[in-house]
Amino acid sequence: MDKFPRKNSTGVSENYECDICRDTGYLYNAETRSAKPCKCLEAKKSMAVLNRCGISEAFKSKTFENYKTTNAEAEKMKNTAVKYVKEFDENDEKGAGIGFFGQSGAGKTHLTVAVANELMKRNIAVRYMPYIEKITELKNLNRLSDTADDFGRLMNDYKNVRVLLIDDLFKSAKTYSGEVNQNDVRIMMDIVNYRCLKGLPTLFSSEYTPFDIINIDEALGGRIIEMCGKNIVVIKKDIHLNYRFRGIL
Repeated sequence: MDKFPRKNSTGVSENYECDICRDTGYLYNAETRSAKPCKCLEAKKSMAVLNRCGISEAFKSKTFENYKTTNAEAEKMKNTAVKYVKEFDENDEKGAGIGFFGQSGAGKTHLTVAVANELMKRNIAVRYMPYIEKITELKNLNRLSDTADDFGRLMNDYKNVRVLLIDDLFKSAKTYSGEVNQNDVRIMMDIVNYRCLKGLPTLFSSEYTPFDIINIDEALGGRIIEMCGKNIVVIKKDIHLNYRFRGIL
């Protein structure tokens, strides 16, 4: 986050991460003698979650500047991401999200995380949901009655955060029968439908295309298309677009 210079009572220069609340996290109204949370508070809580997960440095390292556009598909994704951030206030009013779908290794996660980083620089709270890890946690919490409250709290976090990043939607979600686990579908539908109805922006990355997701669950796929609107890029399945194989193929 950007720092704002100031001087304390001793005249020593200091810096604020938030010039609005001066890093107190709250805005005080002298007339009503009341305080309300500053918008930076939720963003700081989101970063604290990343720190506890030990992924904050890797997360923050993903930027627009270090995303390499080596083909037209990558260029289209980056342009869409940069435009989304530039127009975020307008997108936010509409509850519009953004989604990158298709070919593995095309840089979908890098760009959605870069979007999140740009938003967090503005003190906009973003909650990161790495799909495999968090869907497993949610399903485990939902299996036992004594963890029902923890399940509800985590679901509430994902439903209500200002911006949610769902990374690698439905990754490794198929059962032995080849179908996506229905518990995964129900949980994701609950989160996505709630956010859609509340007009809360959601960032998606997935190797499944929106039409693949429609075949899994029509209502869920429809919600994602509705939420992202024009901010969808589908990368065609082409192993040559996988940057991990660059120099090999």
